[in-house]
Amino acid sequence: MKRFLFYFVSTVVMGFIFYLGVKYQVRLHEELRNSFNLLPFLIFATIFPIAIGLLLRLPKLIIEIKEKKQWSFDWIKVAAIGIPSLYIAMIPILSLSTSFENLLFAKELIFLGDTTLTTTAGIVSGYVLFDSLKK
Repeated sequence: MKRFLFYFVSTVVMGFIFYLGVKYQVRLHEELRNSFNLLPFLIFATIFPIAIGLLLRLPKLIIEIKEKKQWSFDWIKVAAIGIPSLYIAMIPILSLSTSFENLLFAKELIFLGDTTLTTTAGIVSGYVLFDSLKK
């Protein structure tokens, strides 16, 4: 019963944070329409999926923290999955600061006009960051 409550409360908290984040993103999108200032919306749209990925892995990390073992960090997982997915998630912001013609895959992602790939990459990068911490 204790384990069920832990996962249930974790799910409710994650759902609430997700709800607040989506609500805030809608507000930023409305401000974008009025002010044409793209930066706040892009920063949030990049950071929020990464935070969601971290939140998805957090309950398991809390359980692992309670174990009395030596910590390690899986650099191979971060290098193979985390860094490429973080790069894809950050392409919208990077394209504002540099010429997107010089960024690998930037043209393809920007001309798609869809945020599904960058959002998914952000979730994956956040999840992999916490998943790389091992006990």
